[in-house]
Parts: sequence; C-alpha cells; structure tokens
Amino acid sequence: MGKRKYLPLTPSEVVSTITALGFVLKRRQGSHAHYEGIDESGKRAIVTVDEGYDQFDETRMKSMIAQSGFDREKFYGATKQIAKRAGLKQYTGAPPKKPQPVVGVAPKGE
Repeated sequence: MGKRKYLPLTPSEVVSTITALGFVLKRRQGSHAHYEGIDESGKRAIVTVDEGYDQFDETRMKSMIAQSGFDREKFYGATKQIAKRAGLKQYTGAPPKKPQPVVGVAPKGE
C-alpha cells in the first residue's frame, strides 16, 4: 500500500499549520473554530477547524487545505514537524499579511 497523499492531522496540528501560514482565530461556534487569513492569491480565506475530532481523515484534510487557498505542499510544509512527517521540505515563504484578530475571542481552554 502506498503513502497517503493527505497526511491525517490532529486539530492542534492543523491550528499550528494555519497559524504558521498567517491565519488568526476569528470566532468560535461550538466545537468549530474559524480562522481567517489571506490565501496565496491575496484573497480572504476562512478555514473551519472542528476541534471535536481526534484526527482528521483524508477528506477533511483535503477540504481544509482547499479552504486555506494554499497547495498541499505549502500547507503541510508550514511547520517543520509536520513537513518532516509528510516527507516535504519546510515552506519558508513569508506568510501573507495577517488580518487583525477579533478582540474578545479567547482561545479554547482559557
């Protein structure tokens, strides 16, 4: 059996990845956290992370990568640890300009 194209990640690993790509927490709704950022083409992008999962399957990973507006290699290469697990080089491109976080939205657990 071959290597998976979309490596399964935990919610915290996805959050680390998208924050490394310049996304910031915009709001929460139940177990869903919505992160806003700028995609590679300079357009606003929203990635929804359902923190109720232990690990995301290939379908959900593919969806979140598409929501981010980055390609698979840049998404998985955003952090050194995940890039190594995925067998990719770390993406060192400068993240796009970060949108301003919403005041009063506390990260989960605080």
